Amino acid sequence: MPLNIIHDANGLPRIILTEPNGSSAEVLLYGGQVVSWKNERKEELFFMSSKAIWKPPKAIRGGIPVCFPQFGNLGSLEQHGFARNRMWSLDGDASSLPPANNQSSVDLILKSTEEDLKTWPRSFELRLRISLSAGKLTLIPRVRNTDNKPFSFTFALRNYLSVSDISEVRVEGLETLDYLDNLERRKRFTEQADAVTFDGEIDRVYLTTPAKIAIIDHEKKRTFVLRKESMPDAVVWNPWDKKAKALPDLGDVDYKTMLCVDSAAVETPIVLKPLEEWKGYQELSTVSSSYCSGQLDPWKVLYGYHSPHPVNH
Repeated sequence: MPLNIIHDANGLPRIILTEPNGSSAEVLLYGGQVVSWKNERKEELFFMSSKAIWKPPKAIRGGIPVCFPQFGNLGSLEQHGFARNRMWSLDGDASSLPPANNQSSVDLILKSTEEDLKTWPRSFELRLRISLSAGKLTLIPRVRNTDNKPFSFTFALRNYLSVSDISEVRVEGLETLDYLDNLERRKRFTEQADAVTFDGEIDRVYLTTPAKIAIIDHEKKRTFVLRKESMPDAVVWNPWDKKAKALPDLGDVDYKTMLCVDSAAVETPIVLKPLEEWKGYQELSTVSSSYCSGQLDPWKVLYGYHSPHPVNH
């Protein structure tokens, strides 16, 4: 079966992924960006700004923008690098990964252009496999150094998650970790709370994070589980009201229904020798939150039912 590609209202080629249980995902060649993920009940799981700008060269605020070769403003390039506002191509040679099903997965590639080499003089190939299965969306990014000299980069998959009410959301799995606070000039702190909760602007890079993080939405009785490899950092971001008003492509109250929890390699840049390849892995899944005296048991979500700690109910 050929890939299901449509041209949306803005003329941007859009790949529709489906799987037998009824969930779907939509991916743009522009930015190699996932812009929609719906569960089998057709509920949208990703946040998309009500004021998103769908016209190149602007980045699209929502879904999963790819930040490469620079995360944030940590370097001389534009914010979050240029990969998110370039037109990617279908990758006909993803031979180093297992064969994929054309209905439920797609392989994309971005290669350095003459224009990019002027601002970032390093020759590269950035590949991304996006795969959909029941209750799960997997992204496998790969970066190959096609230059004749080593280079380094930072990288992130920025996950704009749709939540019912940001003040009712908890993030489990980051407790006791060190983080860099971007609101305090990247000063280093240690997370003291037993979960990350939200009552104001937050912009933190959590360091040496576990392979699994849970984002618990009490009101929707839904938990996102983020699993990742080779991206040791996790960025947690919500602009809150003042910053939201200052962002032209974000609705004034959009911050209430979004949360970014990103898979990232930010603190320690990735270094590649010529012909070397870096490979990351991210898997987002959703589970229905089970309640017990009004509280979710996070250990069950993060570690399965054999709790490493006694949990009091």
